[in-house]
Amino acid sequence: MPATDLVAPPAPPAPPAPRGAADARARVPHIRHRRARLVLRYILLTLGAVVVLFPLYMAVVNSLLPPSEIAQQPPPLFPFNPQWGSYQKAWTEGNLSIYLRNSAIQTTVIVAGQLITSILAAYAFAFLEFPFKRTLFFVFLMTLMIPFEVTIATNLSTVSSLGWFNTFPGLTIPFLATGFGTFLLRQAFLQIPRDLREAAQLDGYGHLRFLWAVAIPLVRPALAALSVFSFLGAWNQYLWPLLVTGNDNRVRTVQIGLKRLINTQLDQINVSLAGTIIAVIPLLILLVVFQKQLVRSLTSGAVK
Repeated sequence: MPATDLVAPPAPPAPPAPRGAADARARVPHIRHRRARLVLRYILLTLGAVVVLFPLYMAVVNSLLPPSEIAQQPPPLFPFNPQWGSYQKAWTEGNLSIYLRNSAIQTTVIVAGQLITSILAAYAFAFLEFPFKRTLFFVFLMTLMIPFEVTIATNLSTVSSLGWFNTFPGLTIPFLATGFGTFLLRQAFLQIPRDLREAAQLDGYGHLRFLWAVAIPLVRPALAALSVFSFLGAWNQYLWPLLVTGNDNRVRTVQIGLKRLINTQLDQINVSLAGTIIAVIPLLILLVVFQKQLVRSLTSGAVK
């Protein structure tokens, strides 16, 4: 028998591992890395939320504590015997019902005026063609760089000459237009395809009908964001209402009311904090209601 016949034949090659199992093993480290990043992200967000909300929480706690316990060291972190009477005292002695009503009227008028003027101006800059269009828009942007304190003397003189001192027109009319709102909505209108405008023209849509039926529904997140910003700015005004209102409570706003409440309740800081919490409640409700629209507006255009 030849020697070559005594050599064992080579072993057959091992079957390849299933491709799905190999891919699954390769994805395991990637999945673990993504989960670790997600956990770290939530931890950072939680810490950020605690840092932001802790002062508000302590204001609520101190508003429910007697004045003798507020100055304790370390300060109490929970009101075991809450004093709800501080809120009733702030509401009655601070006349917050009148101040809140005045602030609600002022804020509603300002927000409505800024929305209307910003929508019309932004639509003109986005869809219409007219002479000196770029120059006028640049002038609008320049108004964002002028502090309100620079124009406060001129505005006060104008309001006084028109007889609007200590009236709601004096509180609201100087703020019915905003360059920021025009810029924000113009950028939102520019994201609407031109083909959509041309198709609407073929269907017989004029400018006002296209604006109301097509453009405004498409930029609702930007409108919600502008509404929130306008509401916050109008509600928190202090200097202008202080200058154009008298010493009575007919048109004075809640921020002035809080200042007077603090001055009259120096020995009862819990009453002052209770009034502050009452004034903050409308802002919290607004942010909760428009939270999704605000996030959509801030992130619009980030992902194509």
